[in-house]
Amino acid sequence: MIQFIISLLQVYIYIVIARAVVSWFSPNPSNQIWRILCDITEPPLGFIRKILRRYIPSLGAIDISPIILILVLNMLIYLLIISSRGLKF
Repeated sequence: MIQFIISLLQVYIYIVIARAVVSWFSPNPSNQIWRILCDITEPPLGFIRKILRRYIPSLGAIDISPIILILVLNMLIYLLIISSRGLKF
């Protein structure tokens, strides 16, 4: 079960990366693939952006929320791997 959750988290990381890369090319908002990517990734990315606006000054057009989300997901994967093996920190 834990391996399945880890696999889902890894797929989600690729989806976040795909959204970040596609966003560099000014995608058409009515494009179905772009809308699906946004629908899947916007809730956590929007939450991270909201937190960042409180504590970090504006970086202009640079959005670091995908990087932060990927780091958090990788830490979660790492913790799941450690907990499944019964290892201590």
